[in-house]
Amino acid sequence: MRALVLDRELKFVPDYPDPAPASGESLVRVGLAGICGTDLELVRGYMTYRGVPGHEFVGEVAASANKGLIGRRVAGEINAPCKRCGFCIDGLGRHCPNRTVLGILGRDGAFADYLVLPDTNLHVLPDSISDEAAVFVEPIAAAHEIFEQSFIRRDAKIAVLGDGRLGAIVASVLKAEAYEPVVGGHHRKKLHRLAGFGLKAELEDSLEPGFDVVIDCTGSSAGLVRAMALVRPRGTVILKSTAAGAAPLNLAPVVINEVTVIGSRCGRFEPAIEAIASGRIDPRPLVDGTYPIEDGVAAFRAAGNPSNFKILLRT
Repeated sequence: MRALVLDRELKFVPDYPDPAPASGESLVRVGLAGICGTDLELVRGYMTYRGVPGHEFVGEVAASANKGLIGRRVAGEINAPCKRCGFCIDGLGRHCPNRTVLGILGRDGAFADYLVLPDTNLHVLPDSISDEAAVFVEPIAAAHEIFEQSFIRRDAKIAVLGDGRLGAIVASVLKAEAYEPVVGGHHRKKLHRLAGFGLKAELEDSLEPGFDVVIDCTGSSAGLVRAMALVRPRGTVILKSTAAGAAPLNLAPVVINEVTVIGSRCGRFEPAIEAIASGRIDPRPLVDGTYPIEDGVAAFRAAGNPSNFKILLRT
């Protein structure tokens, strides 16, 4: 099959080995896949990953022992737990130490003609959700995880740091849930586009301390430092970014100001699918280009361009 393969550098491979589903897994023919910040960090060395990246996708089940799945259009949760360890038994499969993660850890991902995932990871999509919107189910689910991990008052003063694809999605989810976040970023053109989506958007340098909640979506190792400077005492900082680099961090303000710091990663798909299907969120205006998989390297260059939000790959 055709695939984008990361092996120290990213390259297009026209004859990569086809994946073989294990027991309880389905073979999915990928239709569209999205390039996210984590994919860009993988290319920079994050997780020292080798293989096919990509974890945001929509596709059609091509083969499965579960006959009810064959031919169905699906999106898929990315963590494949062992289902035997203590974490899995306690319902923490996303943190299973033996898990594989689609396109990130021990499992080839979505930047290819085919991928395999456990049947239990697959979610059949309603016809009302287009392929372009369906690609966003995974990141919108990750944004909804914020509500699973913390209680945020409706009148809370919220800052979302980062005017990229992740910041735009997180802010859109907050707005869809009747919050009024402000997005802080460095790119006037992107901030103007976000304002066109009905979001409050300002230059990050103009933000003043005193936020109840600060959500770091910068994709920068320095994001936590900036978030700590903006959050009020006894406020909450939520970290949504993954970054390959490290940054020095003084933890004294966390103690002195009694700040709650929450790491936030993947989320349940059901709230995301419902939000898109109901029309509360329409992520399609974030798409800035769709490339054939053969042009995947060029697509990654476009995804790394700060002026773009979301770049998709079509197989």
